[in-house]
Amino acid sequence: MDAQAQESFRQFVAGRSSALLKTAVLLSGGDQHAAEDLLQNALVKAAGRWQRIDEPEAYVRRILYRQQVSRWRLKWRRREVTVAELPEAAAAPDASGTAELRLVLRTALSRLTARQRTVLVLRYFEDLPEADVARLLGCSVGTVRSTTHRSLARLRTLAPELAALGPDGNDQWPSRDFSPVEVRP
Repeated sequence: MDAQAQESFRQFVAGRSSALLKTAVLLSGGDQHAAEDLLQNALVKAAGRWQRIDEPEAYVRRILYRQQVSRWRLKWRRREVTVAELPEAAAAPDASGTAELRLVLRTALSRLTARQRTVLVLRYFEDLPEADVARLLGCSVGTVRSTTHRSLARLRTLAPELAALGPDGNDQWPSRDFSPVEVRP
């Protein structure tokens, strides 16, 4: 990689890494360390082909999605689940409600399978059409639809307090800036 390409790559990483990390966190179920590893691996792969990439952000996002798919297609499953906080620690309720909603949503998302989480992130956070999600994940549109349906049903079961939000409730759905993911009925 020549000096100009190195500088271009550095500028890309400096400018877009926070947005890409948000997507990686969502794909990894809220595990910050796994998300950092996922993004780091994607950037390493992109750096090797940097001079031949036309759309860098789309290319890196595609690597993120495919790496996540590869993780949940592995035959072995991790038996331990790492969490940022000990289960005994109770979080203090947030007066604004937004932080509490974020925690409820993050917890519910972490209890979904990696495949369910990935489909929801692609459909609702990245706002991709079903056909694009199917192409990225290497499955049929029908599989994306059924996985989305089952994922949202499971999310509603895991976090019934989210059902009060949305078009029929008094509150609005979280905006695109809301972390960890925008959820629509």
